[in-house]
Amino acid sequence: MTELTRGILIMGASTPTAKQLEDAFQAFNQLSRELSGSYSDLQNQVVKLTAELNRARDEKLTELLERERLAERLDKMLQALPAGVLVLDAREKILDANRQAREMLGTGLIGGNWSETSLSAFVHGGNELRLKDGRWISISTNHLDNDGGKIVLLTDISETRRLQHLLNQHQRLTALGEMSARLAHQVRTPLSTLLLYLPQLENESLEQGKRKELVSRMRDCLHHMEQTTLNMLAYARRDHERREPIVLREVIDSLLDTMANELERREAALEIFQEAGDISVMGNRDAFLGALVNLLDNALEACETQPKLKLKVWCSEGGIVAVDLLDNGVGIPETAIGHVFEPFFTTRSSGTGLGLAVAKAVIHGMGGTIGLQSAPGEGTRVRIRIPTRESQPALPAQMLPREISPESGKAIPVLEVPVTMENMA
Repeated sequence: MTELTRGILIMGASTPTAKQLEDAFQAFNQLSRELSGSYSDLQNQVVKLTAELNRARDEKLTELLERERLAERLDKMLQALPAGVLVLDAREKILDANRQAREMLGTGLIGGNWSETSLSAFVHGGNELRLKDGRWISISTNHLDNDGGKIVLLTDISETRRLQHLLNQHQRLTALGEMSARLAHQVRTPLSTLLLYLPQLENESLEQGKRKELVSRMRDCLHHMEQTTLNMLAYARRDHERREPIVLREVIDSLLDTMANELERREAALEIFQEAGDISVMGNRDAFLGALVNLLDNALEACETQPKLKLKVWCSEGGIVAVDLLDNGVGIPETAIGHVFEPFFTTRSSGTGLGLAVAKAVIHGMGGTIGLQSAPGEGTRVRIRIPTRESQPALPAQMLPREISPESGKAIPVLEVPVTMENMA
């Protein structure tokens, strides 16, 4: 109970004295001062809180304006990009598209399904994608964090392809000039030999046995020239780039039929490990068979003792067919192994130097790779890796040729499986 309250109660009970009134007024004055101080503190607190709210509001407005300006700049940049950009949700619904994407794929993209849109917009062109107006497009995606969405980047690579075609044509013409010079050298040697043998044949007193020997040598020279010419044509022409389904089992059977007499003549032992079943690849069947014949013939030629060969065929991970050919030949010197696929390079005096070059061109035309492992005295292993027919790209499920790995942030191929000698063991 305060002094003021007690004073009032006393005054109510009896007539207050002067002392009581003075005490009551002092108590009232003290309470008034306390109330005034509290009110002043409250006002100060209200002013402080109001200032803080105004400052927070100003900061929020500044942040929102900055975000709006940033969003506007990003939108302008997005619209100005030379590539098309699409934003997809977790169900591949198109949420946004920039001007280039609409120009490539048409209007009305927003709200549509990416797989359906891509199926109607693109023409399937082997391992690449082409718009119906003829432009070639490279597609990559980047996974958005957490929500499962994607950003799709569409890049027009038509000019790049045109320049690459011109470069390839220039390189091909350059290589053709070099090969022509080498071909002339290859043909000149047996031709010179023929010119030496012809005057001897004109000698009427030449013994019949010697005449037959000269004719046989001349025939060998002509066969060498013919084989060189055929290999040169096989290397230069583009027929091997024709693509058709090839069942590996059937090609291996044809290889055995073609080489049966040669294997028997050389008393060669050939073990075959066929674990690919009815797996098929895409390419030119005749060219592929010819490449395998060249490789098997090279393996036989490399063996100084009884040839012992192994042919292994299986389907490895990632939809890749593996074909390995092993021999027990003399091997390839380290200085030569980097040149064996060059046209007209050979380590044999009777070789044309075109067999491996032709094989490489054929395998590359099938979208695969070919490599060698060899050491002097330890034989040679030929390693071929080719994508299966089933692993070839199909629309729309495998629409994107590459995606961005969310772990590394680097592009990883999807359509075109990288076939290298290191990762295809």
